Amino acid sequence: MGRAEERRARQRAGRRTRGGRSTNGGRTGIRRFLTWRKLLGTFFGVVLLGMLGFVILYMVVDVPAGNAHAQQQSNVYKYRDGTILARTGEVNREIVDLAKVPEDVQRTFVAIENKSFYSDKGVDLKGTTRGVLNTLAGKGKQGGSTITQQYVKNYYLTQDQTVSRKLKELVISLKVDREKSKEDILAGYINTSYYGRSAYGIQAAAQAYYRVDAEDLDVAQGAYLAALLQAPSQYDWAAASDRGKRLVTERWNKALDNMVEKGWLEQADRRALKFPVPKEPRPAPGMSGQAGYLVEAAKRELEQQFVREGMTQSQAETLVQAGGWTFTLNIDKKKQALLEKAVKDELTSKLDPKERTVDGDVQAGAVSVDPKSGAVLAMYGGVDYVKHFTNNATRRDYQPASTFKPLIYAAALEKDAETQDGEEISAKTVYDGDSRRPVVGSDVAFAPPNEDDVDYGDVTVQKAMNKSVNSVFAQMGVDVGMDDVMRTAGLLGMDVKGLEAVPAQTLGSMGASPLEMAGVYATLDNHGKKVKPAVLKSASHKDRAVDLPDPVGGQVVERSTADAVTSVLTGVVDDGTGRAVRDPRQDVAGKTGTSDENRSAWFSGYTPDLVTSVGLFGEAAKDRKGEDGKKVARGSQTSLKGAAGGGRVSGGGFPARIWAAYTFDAMGAPSEFDLETDQGAAVSPPAEPSDSPSSEPPSAPASSASTSPEPDRETEEPASPSTEASTPPTDPETNTPPPTTSQSPDPGEGEETPDPTTSTSPSASASQSAEQPPALGAPDEG
Repeated sequence: MGRAEERRARQRAGRRTRGGRSTNGGRTGIRRFLTWRKLLGTFFGVVLLGMLGFVILYMVVDVPAGNAHAQQQSNVYKYRDGTILARTGEVNREIVDLAKVPEDVQRTFVAIENKSFYSDKGVDLKGTTRGVLNTLAGKGKQGGSTITQQYVKNYYLTQDQTVSRKLKELVISLKVDREKSKEDILAGYINTSYYGRSAYGIQAAAQAYYRVDAEDLDVAQGAYLAALLQAPSQYDWAAASDRGKRLVTERWNKALDNMVEKGWLEQADRRALKFPVPKEPRPAPGMSGQAGYLVEAAKRELEQQFVREGMTQSQAETLVQAGGWTFTLNIDKKKQALLEKAVKDELTSKLDPKERTVDGDVQAGAVSVDPKSGAVLAMYGGVDYVKHFTNNATRRDYQPASTFKPLIYAAALEKDAETQDGEEISAKTVYDGDSRRPVVGSDVAFAPPNEDDVDYGDVTVQKAMNKSVNSVFAQMGVDVGMDDVMRTAGLLGMDVKGLEAVPAQTLGSMGASPLEMAGVYATLDNHGKKVKPAVLKSASHKDRAVDLPDPVGGQVVERSTADAVTSVLTGVVDDGTGRAVRDPRQDVAGKTGTSDENRSAWFSGYTPDLVTSVGLFGEAAKDRKGEDGKKVARGSQTSLKGAAGGGRVSGGGFPARIWAAYTFDAMGAPSEFDLETDQGAAVSPPAEPSDSPSSEPPSAPASSASTSPEPDRETEEPASPSTEASTPPTDPETNTPPPTTSQSPDPGEGEETPDPTTSTSPSASASQSAEQPPALGAPDEG
């Protein structure tokens, strides 16, 4: 090859590969297939195909007739044996013309749901696209639909979270917006939406929440009803948690502020508006007694399952309320009757609201669980669903108090925690049990008082649990680390989200429900395997299958930890504040609790096969003035002091006696705990500590936290103490022997509480006057 030919060959090769590109601008290798022209062409091709597909979809999808939701079916609720508990589902709906709804009330719905309603084309393409993509990704819970889309979903379609349903919603919404006026669409929306309290449509909602017709609603009330639609049950003021009340108030404010922004409401008028607290609900007929509480609890569990599957709360409630469901509950009909009888015999029959105002303030709640299956076998929600709407078994607005102490001990065992001087924490570990002793090692000063300000001196962890010594468990919480304490509490089943990990939590100062505490103690009873109590056994519908989660999960704490806690809690029953429930034939573990200012009293306990948590709550039955002359608002928390003519109500009193009366009738043959542990009262009660120094270092300067409970010293009613050892103890309220076989009921730790001027514990009194009610006057823990 000549030089000229070689030069031409090099030039041709250079043009092909100059700069790594071919002469036509392409790249070598895979890059030649990913040119921007090809990518752009592909993109436009996909867009065109999508547009073509949408056009075809628009042509083939017609606006259907109204769905079966307009002919709502009944829901059927059954006990676990298949017998009928209740039927619900009679449609509470009355269609009203939009002209009968005040214009400013109409606009509250537009302001909070879809500000562009009067000018848009009926769809939110961005929101719908996001919903489709998230549905494909399995994320669900997508909001942002227009009022037109929500109306279409309510009236023409279903609440299903599927791509096909969302695409149909988009097409039908476009067609409905073209075929109907905005007024017709808005009327359809407010008349088909579900507002809670079994109310469909604005007329039923106006009556359910404010006892007025829709035409008589004012703008503040309308804004509440509009805000309610996002989550009717959670935002119902009568049953909402503090968080629910905060969220619905925020939405109420947002609706009104948006109206000002749109020029529909004057700023001066906006400032003058006050939140319109709804009236108490009127439960549906046939829901009296415990039936209403059980029905609502079952519905709530199914709704929660749908929310976990991706629905919004509002969609879940609408789907359940639409009817056609058969609910089978885990509730055992016989055990349910026994629990109701126990509450009546041991509590409500002794209350006389006409004689004593405080007796009208006493609310009881209880939950009984099978620890092996997680089934809720019995539930007591209150005296009557039609008289007291709030379910006391599931409410979380009262402190569990010292029923939280076993969780601190569990955290110590899980972490192999040590005291401040390096001793591993066990049932035999000795702490300084003096009242108001400042905790050591905490960044937050805390010095809680013991009940009645009693100084216990050196005391073992076992005895501190028996007597519920606040100062010991406050220090133990710091020794373990409050972050670890709260983490363990969460693993065991408590809702600790958003709670500060501070020493004050060792007193059980958070909110909890009997259902929640039953789950925690069931997890301990189940050797550390998580138990999430389930009211609902199954739910079936001809158009939908539901897979409910297994109430029993995996190991959340070591078996040795759970068994050691159980062992220690047997000491509370044998020689502590829970002695009202001891029976020599049956192994029992449990813990009492009494909250600050005697607003709640608890007993949570268990046998190997049955866990039951009982709570008493002080809730003002009506507006009145307190002893200090200050207003006590209806529904506010108040003291239980003086209930049934006694003194302070303790966890070792009414709650423990209800527990015993129910449990010993409901359980089968006596049984024993199968424990893998070498510590605790069930194995060997630790010896009393000598006068050797406490395991704690010298106390820091005294400091009392503001959250410390006040040591409320009270006397029993009426008290005439007897010291005659020959007089057998009796139940002063029934003049009968106590519920246990051969032991006297425990009056609470007050029976063994030493004089606060001493630091030693005298032995228990041999007996007690029959005139002195052991169920009432027992000072319990803080």
